[in-house]
Amino acid sequence: MMPSEQQSHDQHRDPLSCVIYELSALVLNLLRSPPTPVPTKISAVGFAWLMLGISVSLMLCGSVTFFLGFVLMPWVLGLLMFFYVAGIVSTISMLGRSILCYAMAPPSPTKGITEWKLLW
Repeated sequence: MMPSEQQSHDQHRDPLSCVIYELSALVLNLLRSPPTPVPTKISAVGFAWLMLGISVSLMLCGSVTFFLGFVLMPWVLGLLMFFYVAGIVSTISMLGRSILCYAMAPPSPTKGITEWKLLW
């Protein structure tokens, strides 16, 4: 592919696919050659800042997750109640239909049944 064709091809690429491509390339490179352990010395203050950053990021992620759950919970409960009520109404409807069909059916002749049994 010529450079001008590659540039035009890259311009038409979706930004999300570019991000996914870059992330997958990064992960594959890490899996192929794991980094060598580098001895790093960290001070007590640096370790405290690291722990503070980790705890703040976990609190923020937890807060976002809690907020999403808090907002979505009424919708989930509403859907569950809807399906529960719809199931009860459907069951009552089927029971009523079966009772009405049984009551409205013409009486069956017993003579025909005995003749049928004799044929077998």
